[in-house]
Amino acid sequence: MPRALETLEQRWSAAPASPVDRGRVVQVCVRPDLDRRMYPEVLELCPLRGAVGDRWERRTWMYLPDGRPDPRVQVAVANWRMIEFVQRLAGSDHHPGDTLLVDLDLGADNLPVGVQVRVGTAVIEVSDVENGGCAKFAQHFGEEVLRWIRLPDNRTRRLRGLFARVVSAGTVRAGDVVCVQR
Repeated sequence: MPRALETLEQRWSAAPASPVDRGRVVQVCVRPDLDRRMYPEVLELCPLRGAVGDRWERRTWMYLPDGRPDPRVQVAVANWRMIEFVQRLAGSDHHPGDTLLVDLDLGADNLPVGVQVRVGTAVIEVSDVENGGCAKFAQHFGEEVLRWIRLPDNRTRRLRGLFARVVSAGTVRAGDVVCVQR
């Protein structure tokens, strides 16, 4: 492994771990349009509309064969400790646009595909669609960070986060409990 990637791993491994079963929502976000972010006080999650106010409903990157937006990518969830980590490394306060920033272990061992998670009064289900990061993520946080996130051993850790679909409608706000439904 190149030295820069080893350094990233060492620094991340030294950081405090996120809770496993019960955490909290740190921030909610919707993307009303490309490269726009809004941080509502209360976010409504809906099985048909996803995060209400987010562009997923009108324009997404994954569609079903019938042309409807793919519900497996309705909600993007990221670990806030990881986002703060890469922000500090890059000297950037860029928000990557994830719907929910949470303090919860998002790794596949903790949240396997199909597990349900209560966020506020809503319930979401972890999707099988991987969030491996994109060119914009690399632009804001660096190519080395993206390479590290995409290492085979790191894919199951879901360092970039995960995608989920809304199972049960409800509202979410910063400070709400995030609870794995086991």
